[in-house]
Amino acid sequence: MGLIKSTFSFLVGTVVGVYVAQNYAVPNIKKLADSGLLIAQHIEETYRKPKKSDKDD
Repeated sequence: MGLIKSTFSFLVGTVVGVYVAQNYAVPNIKKLADSGLLIAQHIEETYRKPKKSDKDD
């Protein structure tokens, strides 16, 4: 019973996913994640505390 139920859920999810991808403007998640990482790197580099120098002058 568990195998049939999980297979049915997988097939329904696949069919719904294909339908949504073909009929709606779904954003490309990989591009979205890459641009988010670039923005996060830029913010980190901009606001990072300066490293302490080894010299105590």
